[in-house]
Amino acid sequence: MNSELQCVKWWNSTEPFFLCFSEQSKVVCGYPISIFFIIVNEFCERFSYYGMRAVLVLYFKYFLQWDDDLATSIYHTFVALCYLTPILGAIVADSWLGKFKTIIYLSVVYAIGQVAMAVSAMHDITDSDRDGTPNNMTFHVVLSMVGLFLIALGTGGIKPCVAAFGGDQFDDHQERQRRTFFSVFYLCINGGSLLSTIITPILRGQTCGIYSQQKCYSLAFGVPAALMVVSLVVFIAGSGMYYKAKPEGNIMLSVCKCIGFAIKNRYRHRSKAYPKRKHWMDWAEEKYDRLLIAQIKMVLKVLFLYIPLPMFWTLFDQKGSRWTLQATTMDGNFGQLVIQPDQMQTFNPILILTLVPIMESVVYPLIKKCGFNFTPLKRMTVGMFLAALAFVCAGVVQLQIDKTLPIFPSTSESQLKLLNMGNNQLEVHLPNNFTVNLPPAQASEEYFTYKEQEVSISIGNPPVTETVHLVKGQRQTLLIPPTIREEWVLIDDLTSKPEEGNNAIRFVNGLATNVNVSTAAVDFGIIEPLTSSNYSLLKNGKHTFNLKSGSQSCEYTIKFGFGSSYTIFIPSTFTFGPNCQESITEVEEIKPNSIHMALQIPQYFLITAGEVMFSVTGLEFSYSQAPSNMKAVLQAGWLLTNSVGNFIVLIVAEIAKFPKKWAEFFLFASLLVAVCVIFSIMAYFYTYIDPMEIEAQFSQEKDEDEEDEDEKDKMRKTEEQMVKRDSVKSNDSDNAFKLSKM
Repeated sequence: MNSELQCVKWWNSTEPFFLCFSEQSKVVCGYPISIFFIIVNEFCERFSYYGMRAVLVLYFKYFLQWDDDLATSIYHTFVALCYLTPILGAIVADSWLGKFKTIIYLSVVYAIGQVAMAVSAMHDITDSDRDGTPNNMTFHVVLSMVGLFLIALGTGGIKPCVAAFGGDQFDDHQERQRRTFFSVFYLCINGGSLLSTIITPILRGQTCGIYSQQKCYSLAFGVPAALMVVSLVVFIAGSGMYYKAKPEGNIMLSVCKCIGFAIKNRYRHRSKAYPKRKHWMDWAEEKYDRLLIAQIKMVLKVLFLYIPLPMFWTLFDQKGSRWTLQATTMDGNFGQLVIQPDQMQTFNPILILTLVPIMESVVYPLIKKCGFNFTPLKRMTVGMFLAALAFVCAGVVQLQIDKTLPIFPSTSESQLKLLNMGNNQLEVHLPNNFTVNLPPAQASEEYFTYKEQEVSISIGNPPVTETVHLVKGQRQTLLIPPTIREEWVLIDDLTSKPEEGNNAIRFVNGLATNVNVSTAAVDFGIIEPLTSSNYSLLKNGKHTFNLKSGSQSCEYTIKFGFGSSYTIFIPSTFTFGPNCQESITEVEEIKPNSIHMALQIPQYFLITAGEVMFSVTGLEFSYSQAPSNMKAVLQAGWLLTNSVGNFIVLIVAEIAKFPKKWAEFFLFASLLVAVCVIFSIMAYFYTYIDPMEIEAQFSQEKDEDEEDEDEKDKMRKTEEQMVKRDSVKSNDSDNAFKLSKM
């Protein structure tokens, strides 16, 4: 953009200041005002994207009720599309609409997609029986898939346009301001990512609803949707100040056409009768300029190195899927602060902002001083190895988690727990001559596993024997009444850990009267004698229960962790009063999560350090090895590696279904180590080039050819003039001869 600056003198109190503007946009402090609109637009858009993406996999698992593998597959399909569509956006912007219109149109599509996601998460829309669960899940699934497709089209389409559009706003003499803009632009990306991954999980953790209170995914998607609308409005507001470059054609189309012609021409001349050429791209020389062909050769050389790179992204993007699901089985209590599973992703942008300057100003210079030639390709290799190490850490953490998880019955087994509701100790005789002594108002510590559906149990002396009918694949608790000859009651227990780190709580009434149990969050209702309530889900932390029977009441307080299940037994010896909770029995069925989320920090540190060494260095290397007009082609190739990496996760999650998650983590780590070795070999044989030098050589040759052509043209013109003079002389002599004859 070239325009002459004009300045107007203004006064503020007693001090003057100058407001400068150009023909296209006003300038304040050396910066076009238009870039402030672009920076705010980028911050809001990144907040919108990363905020929605932070809670996406939990939305699939807990709202749409998908299993871990399906949730992971759809999540990575969406991410893959987000990295495919930038190629389409770049072509549309450069060849047809221009950057400004492309950003506007696709931002509208983007905002519609975000609104669709927010609406799809409203459970009340199809909750006809008002139990908190949607009755028409197809509506929510279809609407969310449409929303995600529109978001992928929008965010990917504008990705290659916004930064370039911001760069267009600067004049040629504003190189320093342009560099500062890109630094601030990058800071806005990470700032939006950081804030959104903190805020949207908090919003998701709230409860909302018209008829029933459920986790507020609609709010977690609604705020990013609102930010996307704000982003669009802000961008449009600056419309009159932007410099809008006209579309000049997309280099990627020219590259594809040239490569296509070379392949077609080579196939057409595949006969041995035609001599071989030094490079297969040389078959395009009949139609395309030699400089363009040389530039494409340089790009293809770099793209060949890209072949192993998708495996890095296969591991990296799982921090938003597999690692988040892993965090749901961990303890997020950090003292005064409780971390949600999807908030652990916050460590990534925090560490990026920390590690990038440390690497650039401390680590790399220190390595250089030690005399080690730490080339870009070596950095990328180390980055891949660090990512593999991160997944080894994730596998080790998963092994520790698995040790704490309960062993639930298989489809051919049943599990039984015993609860003594009486005031006397019982000696219970189980199958296989196994005897259990149950203290009064206590339960057996463990579940007993049986293959048989009918189990004979004897109690007392003389023994009272009952045949208990168990259900395969289920956990059940046998309520043994105070009077053994009364009816024995079987109640069903949970066969999986409570979702989202909640705690499943129920009460068993051992009194002879009805008891009403309630807390601030849940009303358990009236529990009849010798029966149990249904399970209710409660968050972690302290909860105070109010027990009432007639005019008597008792307040009972208990603190819960994450992901536990308890049966709280009110014994027949229970008395209302200030010390009432001393006689209440807590039966732990599923232990709370005991592995702390802090154990995930090392794997986040390693994967982020790997990202800094791999991604930042990879882009730097690619740009240094590509011709100036081929940067967009390499950017498209780089984004394509990310897309392919996410498709690899999709394939592994759906085909190689591992019963143990730790095995999957170790598999991915092993694959990346193998790819790392292959890449290091490829890097060893790679020869660094200077594209500018090569282009200069071709330009010099072209200039020499043009000079030769000019010389030939001059000689040709000289010869023509000489021929004309000879012709004139000949005509003159002929005329003289004719005159003499006359």
